[in-house]
Amino acid sequence: MADGQDIVGGSLKQQIARLFEESLRVTVPEETDVAPAIAPCQNANFGDYQCNNAMGLWSKLKGKGTQFRGPQPIGKAIMDNLPQSEMIESCSIAGPGFVNVVLSRKWIAKSIQKMLVDGIEIWAPRLPVKRAVVDFSSPNIAKEMHVGHLRSTIIGDTLARMLEFSNVKVLRRNHVGDWGTQFGMLIEYLFELFPGGEGANEQAIGDLQAFYKASKQKFDEDPAFKERAQKAVVSLQAGEEKYRKAWTDICEISRNEFERVYQRLGIQLEEKGESFYNPYIPGVLELLSKKGLIEESKGAQVIFIEGKNIPLIVVKSDGGYNYASTDLAALWYRLNEEKAEWIIYVTDVGQRDHFDMFFTAAKRAGWLPSDDNQYPKVNHVGFGLVLGEDGKRFRTRSTETVKLVDLLDEARNKCRAALVERGRDWTEEELDQTSEAVGYGAVKYADLKNNRTTNYTFSFEQMLSDKQGNTAVYLLYAHARIASIIQRSGKDIEQLKRTGTLNLAHTDERTLGLHLLQFAEIVEESITNLLPNVLCEYLYNLSEDFTRFYTNCQVVGSEEETSRLLLCEATAIVMRQAFYLLGITPVYKL
Repeated sequence: MADGQDIVGGSLKQQIARLFEESLRVTVPEETDVAPAIAPCQNANFGDYQCNNAMGLWSKLKGKGTQFRGPQPIGKAIMDNLPQSEMIESCSIAGPGFVNVVLSRKWIAKSIQKMLVDGIEIWAPRLPVKRAVVDFSSPNIAKEMHVGHLRSTIIGDTLARMLEFSNVKVLRRNHVGDWGTQFGMLIEYLFELFPGGEGANEQAIGDLQAFYKASKQKFDEDPAFKERAQKAVVSLQAGEEKYRKAWTDICEISRNEFERVYQRLGIQLEEKGESFYNPYIPGVLELLSKKGLIEESKGAQVIFIEGKNIPLIVVKSDGGYNYASTDLAALWYRLNEEKAEWIIYVTDVGQRDHFDMFFTAAKRAGWLPSDDNQYPKVNHVGFGLVLGEDGKRFRTRSTETVKLVDLLDEARNKCRAALVERGRDWTEEELDQTSEAVGYGAVKYADLKNNRTTNYTFSFEQMLSDKQGNTAVYLLYAHARIASIIQRSGKDIEQLKRTGTLNLAHTDERTLGLHLLQFAEIVEESITNLLPNVLCEYLYNLSEDFTRFYTNCQVVGSEEETSRLLLCEATAIVMRQAFYLLGITPVYKL
């Protein structure tokens, strides 16, 4: 390896890539657009990471009068031109020029020790974006949140947490359905129950879902009511005080219902619903018209999208606005007023076509670059259905969709019963806090560990198991066990961080240490690809690596006690940060 300065900062993969970037500049100076192709070794016997550029470079260079006679000599030159670095213990060439890298045990230990002193924040990924909008949850006013909203709410929260950890300013947006023709029906029914709107409150209205159904039934069956409801929409949109107040009351009752769910899940959101963007729609449509994007079709105003059989309707034939007009206004606002560089929409996969057409329209308008990898950019994060154990859409026996708040309470109650059954000494406060942390965490993790694009089966029995491996209960138990090991040692772990030394002499210590060091790149991969399950898989594998280490390496009372306690603490810190990113509260006793 050539002489050079050691390079620090960024994820482990990024640091290795920077070393190879220097080597590539020296090895093939004429190829200025080559990015290092770095990946973890599939077989740990060959090394920790490998550089896979040689084959691609050979296909570019052959026939150009190059000094190289094949991919392997290119690989050897890349290896020989690597700058000196304390990171690397050794390198070797395999196959057609793969450069295998073995990292230095001493450097791995030193990097972990630095994190223990300076905090997990130094392992935050570095992303090419500073400001993002995550649009998630987004229930409809006057309708109950149900299990169908679970996925959007917790997937969106996790993506927002990962971005925030990566030092991105995140605008968490709840795009609630709080505008539209249904409000005429709801307001008119409210006036029937409470003439003039007096006395309309949460207690008086009762079950909002039942209120919605009753108003819808009357709308469908009573022509005179239907006519009054349609006039009420006009009065509301004209801003008449009586109608505006009734609308505000209905929205507030809904918000209180939503907040019960958000409070249980620990979700922070800022509401900017459809009504917020409504005043911006005429101006945004005028901008699009001036660009020649909007055409008339069957009495409606539409944008034709290449490759799609139906156009994107932005003004209905009756002159009313719809999802597309609201979404275009919201996107314009987020790009121009909120200055977002990355806008992420978390909804079910059934809305994929709508977002495809809406994003294409924004590109045609010049709001977004044609290259999806450039900023500002937009992504639709689609997710599958929640199924019952019968393989059908998850419902209660009465065929009604399950209310999310009831589902969460049931998870907490089942967890509490299991904790009591274990027979440990629990205070009431401990029982409450632990059953909430584990119960709600189990529901979240059971969802997040799956690839979001697939359907998943909701099963309390599986998600609350501490013996079936990849569950929140199992992982929280693993964390509690690490906390117990440290506590049992009687040592001041904060003092050990400052005075102790980490040494990864045993193979299982090194394996665990390397896994810890890969945390930043896993978070980066998870957020870049918008796949929380990547982080879940990492967390589960980390717990397995720790179990192997603890089985084969005595901690308390061993000659290496200080070093191994530091490794335990580093594992606990990374687990806690992973839990936080997944929206799960860690526990220290189970």
